[in-house]
Amino acid sequence: MEIVPQNRDILIKDIKDFEIDQTLECGQSFHFDRINEDEYIVIAHNRMLRVRRGEKNSLVLYDTSYEEYKSIWEDYFDLGRDYSAIKEYLLSRDERLAPAIEAKYGVRIMHQEFFEMLMSFIISQNKQIPQIKKLVFAISEKWGTYVGTMYGKDYYAFPTPKQLEKVSAQDFKELKTGFRAPYLYDALSKVLDGSISEEGTRELDNEALLNYLCGIKGVGEKVASCVMLFGLSRRDAFPVDVWIKRIMEEMYFENGADKKKIAAFARDRFGEYGGYAQQYLFYYARDGKK
Repeated sequence: MEIVPQNRDILIKDIKDFEIDQTLECGQSFHFDRINEDEYIVIAHNRMLRVRRGEKNSLVLYDTSYEEYKSIWEDYFDLGRDYSAIKEYLLSRDERLAPAIEAKYGVRIMHQEFFEMLMSFIISQNKQIPQIKKLVFAISEKWGTYVGTMYGKDYYAFPTPKQLEKVSAQDFKELKTGFRAPYLYDALSKVLDGSISEEGTRELDNEALLNYLCGIKGVGEKVASCVMLFGLSRRDAFPVDVWIKRIMEEMYFENGADKKKIAAFARDRFGEYGGYAQQYLFYYARDGKK
């Protein structure tokens, strides 16, 4: 991979195992707009980024300095990690993953912000991705910081807990979050009073962390596992939703299995790379390939 500054843009050449569309649209992120087949607007870390897939495995990041790329976007898109080695490991554990890995070869697990992931995956319960995105954008526009305008549309960062400190459950409900409104309010309250914090997760093993996050009203193991994987970089977390349950039963459990059994099986089979296996399988199953 070669990083080439070009005036106010960054060109990244020869990126392996990465596609911007697969990475953004696999279900791990909700704060982006697709402009066309190859171009996106991404909102993260209090910034707006225009990014476009180029020719021959290249990527263009517009209006971005080399320093900003190295300090934010390289880590955000996980571009410094060797995904070829991860795929080799997973295939050595189970060659039946090959169709999912081949179909969704360009997925990378992004490093996203804890609080936004917590609130986003609470919103995600019984919602389709376009609906989740709509609510994430609505919360950002109402209480977040303006970060720029592109193609005539204004963009806002997801609000910080401080920006939301006067927001009530009713305020969330008025944005059409439905039954999730008290869950969002409870999560916000616990973050504001310090009983839930990113710092508080760092010394916890996965089981303790799962219980810690499930102490938030309305947060079950699936939401907690998604927050662990996408907001806390616990790359061995293996969220089990309806898609994963369906494909894991088809592949490994002829007579069916509950979610706890599936998660335990994944920990044993895929180990520290469970989250990567989950993403390949989830995206593959969701797109109707399996």
